[in-house]
Amino acid sequence: MTDFSHLRAITLDLDDTLWPVWPTIARAEKALGDWLLVRAPLTAALFSDPQARQTLRDAVLAAHPHWSHDLSALRLEALRQGLSRSKEDVTLAPEAFEVFFAERQRVDLFADAEPALAALSARYPVLALSNGNADVHRVGLGAYFVGSVSAQSCGVAKPDVAIFHTAARSLKLQPHEVLHIGDDAELDVLGALDAGMHTAWINRKAHAWSHPQTPHITATTMLELCSVLGISV
Repeated sequence: MTDFSHLRAITLDLDDTLWPVWPTIARAEKALGDWLLVRAPLTAALFSDPQARQTLRDAVLAAHPHWSHDLSALRLEALRQGLSRSKEDVTLAPEAFEVFFAERQRVDLFADAEPALAALSARYPVLALSNGNADVHRVGLGAYFVGSVSAQSCGVAKPDVAIFHTAARSLKLQPHEVLHIGDDAELDVLGALDAGMHTAWINRKAHAWSHPQTPHITATTMLELCSVLGISV
């Protein structure tokens, strides 16, 4: 049995660990589409086509590879380009982005997420560590976190060890003193293991583990994780 007595902090993934992300994104895309339909209908039609939307995003990424880890910058520029191609008002892009972004922060938490997060944060400092652009304060969970590190702020994304080391440094700890919790086997678990952290895999859908390295903890829910760590909820 792994001894967790040396752990001094937690880094925590957000999307698909605390809430299902794709229903959130779909809802945000719809809110954006509805907003554009009134103000820029040709752009709304462009963005309603998933293939056209992806082609535009790919073109933006090709032109701005330095934004590969900045989802907000990519989406804002895609909106500008879409409005420009449709010969509609490009100055609408920032407001359109905010429509999407505001809805992107309206998440439906897994039932176990907030009770477990409250219990974990009472024991350890918890740092958000995400490739996405969710804002823990706008989501309504900011009180449980001491801060956040994102791919956007760091310039690299999980599973790059640099983002995990940046998180550890921000906590003023060594990587082995930190437990990283996340749902993605490669991005979260393997990345954190390579960085020298302890890891907890939140495997809500009972996926098989298929890698030589293994997480220190596997749990189907955040509440089960708390139980393994000896934390009462």
